[in-house]
Order: sequence, then structure tokens, then C-alpha cells
Amino acid sequence: MVENWWFEIALPQLGLAGLGARGRTRRWQRMARNFYGLATELGGLMIKVGQFLSSRLDVLPPEVTRELVGLQDEVRPEDFRQVRALAEAELGTSLEGAYASFDETPMAAASLGQAHRARLSPEMAQDAGFTDVVVKIQRPNIGMLVDVDLAALRWVARRLSRFALVNRRVDLPGLAEEFAVTSLEEIDYLHEAQSAERFAAQFEGDDRVRVPGIAWERSTRRVLTLQDVSAIKINDLDALRSAGIDPSAVAIEFANVMFDQLFVDGFFHGDAHPGNIFVTPVPRSAAQTDSAGTATADGAGAGTAGEARGWVLTFVDFGMMGEIPDTLRTGLQQFLIAVASRDGRRLVKSMNDLGVLLPSADIRELERTMSALFSRFGGVAFTDLQDVDPRELKDFADQFGETIRLLPFQLPKNFLLVIRAVSLISGLCSTLDPKFNIWNAVEPYADKLLRDERGGVIGSFAREAVETVGIVARLPRRLDGLVTRIEDGEIEVETPRLERQVRQLERTVSRMVSAIVFVGLLLAGVLLRSTDEVFGIVLMAVSALPLLHALLAGLFRGRRGR
Repeated sequence: MVENWWFEIALPQLGLAGLGARGRTRRWQRMARNFYGLATELGGLMIKVGQFLSSRLDVLPPEVTRELVGLQDEVRPEDFRQVRALAEAELGTSLEGAYASFDETPMAAASLGQAHRARLSPEMAQDAGFTDVVVKIQRPNIGMLVDVDLAALRWVARRLSRFALVNRRVDLPGLAEEFAVTSLEEIDYLHEAQSAERFAAQFEGDDRVRVPGIAWERSTRRVLTLQDVSAIKINDLDALRSAGIDPSAVAIEFANVMFDQLFVDGFFHGDAHPGNIFVTPVPRSAAQTDSAGTATADGAGAGTAGEARGWVLTFVDFGMMGEIPDTLRTGLQQFLIAVASRDGRRLVKSMNDLGVLLPSADIRELERTMSALFSRFGGVAFTDLQDVDPRELKDFADQFGETIRLLPFQLPKNFLLVIRAVSLISGLCSTLDPKFNIWNAVEPYADKLLRDERGGVIGSFAREAVETVGIVARLPRRLDGLVTRIEDGEIEVETPRLERQVRQLERTVSRMVSAIVFVGLLLAGVLLRSTDEVFGIVLMAVSALPLLHALLAGLFRGRRGR
């Protein structure tokens, strides 16, 4: 680490960037190999860090990600005798009694446990709805190891939070506690099973996603038995192409599924690295394919969209799940819409609403900077920034350098897993398609959110119009009742002009209501015109009627009053 700091930061500051660039590839590889060895030796949460880094193909050199990719789903397995002892103690019976068959060789060894293939007995299989299963068994003493890692993390967080540069940007102790809660939930397999069922219910009827079933009778806090859904690992490009699956199409679908979780549902997979996602081929029905094996227009409705695609996304490992409060999710939606529409002012407002900006932030200067950033580089993928003219980048840095250097950002609460999930989306999509541009995925999704937002505005206008019409309908009766009570002597009147004043009030309210209805219809027409031009123009035309009433009624009655 010190070596990389010297070559990558210190030497360039001394004007020796060329010297620092020499041997860069070998240094990165050496550092990655050292970290790999450290992670496999320490296990636990260190492997989680390595898994995260191995997926960041969008920001890390390929020399690093290639060295760390083995941490995604393969680490050193435990001695099976210890694994057997733990599993049998948890299940209260021998493995031979719990399963019809059990493979002692693990199919995968991960940071917190390892997985073995097994088969349920016929009776249990009939109840569960599946026979082939994967049995996840925690590593012995993993709870103690996680406690040690979390204690070290809390210690570091407390020490770093003493520096003003750190504590004004992020509540590190709070962030450490947020990570601790997530980590402790991850070693509770019953919590994972409940999360898997909730995730499955969230995507019920959605043929883009599959989730393994749970064999509850063979699951405890430290042993989890779930349906075997093994398929093509999502980043196995050769296997995808051999199965006739376009990796770039998988990238787009994966991004959309994750966007749904983050921006609509609010319950999302927080550990969506390649080891936890499969692409499962789905047999295409004969009605959906022609003799050449391509989808036909006539067969588009003959089966599910999954059958039309020929594959679905299968998620596993629901130990690390995130939940976004409604207010935060609304802020994220506004942020996404602002990014897609290149609206610098709306972007800054959404960031402020999310709590990302420090109280000392210069909102106007930040709006100006973000608007200029969108104007110059909006739509350019991060991986393509290296192709931008260096002179243009330097010009932008010179113009807005002070604002960029002092970016008033902080990390708000409930954001740790959101940032991790977005990072994994970007990294994995770049793996599937090196030319993948996250804007291409964000824009249609944000456009859908924008249409939904407009629909909500139009709906609120409609509700207000209905309420106003109700008031208008009831108002003459209520005013007539008031006049009747005055005439009957039920209300004492001290001035003979009250009746005239009441009628004048009735006319004024009527004109006011007409004006409100005019504004509502006009705005609804303007908003709707971008998606339904005919209906939008009709609403705008109809709005002239209440406008004429508001203007002419006052004119004629004013003359009559003279």
C-alpha cells in the first residue's frame, strides 16, 4: 500500500508522473495477490471486501479484478468433519437421516459458510415442491470471527472520526454500526430464508426473476436448505454465448431489475456480485420460435416473456438485504430523474433532500457546476471518459476546480448498501458489456418514473377538480338555506344590505371556482400533451370554457350592477 502511495500520489506531486507509471501493472498485480492471500487467510468480512473489489471492473484496473475474481465464490473449504458436527448438532439428526443423499465435497466455499449438494427424501420433496437442494452450513466459529472483525472496524471508525476532515463528511461510527447490523443478519440463516421469501413475493408474477424455494424443516440459524437453482454464472461470457444468450441484453435486464428494487420496491439485494446471480436458460415453446430458432411476432404472446427471451435471472444468497424508507426512496427517484434529464438544479435539490449535501454547501454554485457538467459530459460513460479531449477536461477543471475540490458531500444514513448495490450494478454491467453505458439503462427507466410522476400530478389535479365541483354543487343550496333562515327571522340581521352582500359573495365564489378549474385543466393538458397529444390538446381547449365564465360573468354582472 505504501509502495502504491509513493508511485501513484507522491511522485506525480513532485512532477515525476512518468517515473511513477513505470511498472504500474506489476505493482497492481502484486498488491492484488497480497490482498487475496490476506483475505483467504483471515476469512470473514475481508473476503466480502475482496468480492466487492473484484466486481468493480468499471473503476479498477483489470489486473486487480482478475487477481481477486476467485474470491467471488471460492475460498478454502473447512474440514468436513467439523462441518458435519455443526450441521448435525443444528438439525438434531445425522446427515444421512436428514437427507436422502449428501455430497461431502462442497460445491462452493464462501466467506461465512460453504454449500453442499443434497437430495430430500421423497416425502419431504413432495411437501417442498423440489428434490435437489443446496445445503448452506456456516463455518465453525464464524460468529466469533465476525465479532472480532466488527470490533476492529468500530475501533478504526472511532479513531478516524476524531479528524474534522472525516467527521464533517460522514458519521463513521454510525456507518460501522449500520454495517454491523447487516453483517450479523447475514450469519442468521433463518433471517436469510425470510428475506428470500419476501424477495420472491416481491417478484411474484415477474418472469424476469427466479428465487430458490426454502426447505424450512431442514433449516436453522446456522444451516439453510434451499432449492438447487445452479445455472450459468452471470459473468461467464463464454457459457452465455454458447447458450445463445447475448451478454449485453443480460446487462440491461439486470440493471432494470436492480433499479426496480432500489427505486420502486425499496427492498433490494445488497450483495449482487457475480457469485450470487445465475442466468437460467428457459426452454422456448414451439409457438414462440420459428425453424431458425428466432422469436416470431406471432408467438410473442404464446408464452411468458421469459420464454420469449430464453432465459431468466436467478438470485441466490439473501443474507445481505437492504431496505430503503419511503422518504429516501422518493429522493432517489428524484435523483435518478434529474440525472437522466440532465437537470443540474433538480439534481442538487434531490441531493439536498437525500441529506448528501453538507449544510454549508453553496447551492447556487453547485447548481451551476452540475449544469455545466451535464452540458459537457452528460451521456458519456465512465469507461469512455479517457477518450474525452484532455484539453476539454482541463478547461472544465480550471473553470470549476474550486467547487470540485471542495465538493460539499457527506454520506447519509441508510446509504451504505445503496452505494454498494449501485457500484455492483455498474461493475457487473461493464463486465457483461465493455461498451455498456449506464446512461442507456438509466434514461428509459427514469423516463418511466417521470411519466408516473406526471400521472400523479394529473391525478391530483383531477381529484382537486372533483372536490371543487362538489363544493360548487353544494354552495348554492347552502347559501339559499342561509338566506331562508334570514328571511324566517332565525338569524338576526342588523343591516338591510346583507342579502345583496351574500349574492355578491356567491357570484365571487363562482368566478373563483371557474378560475381554479381553468388553471387545473390547462396545466393537466400541458403535462399530458407530451405523452398523449390529442387528449392534452382537448383538455387545454376545454379549459377555455371556465375561463370565459370567470371573465364574462364578472363583466355582465358588473354592468348590471351599475
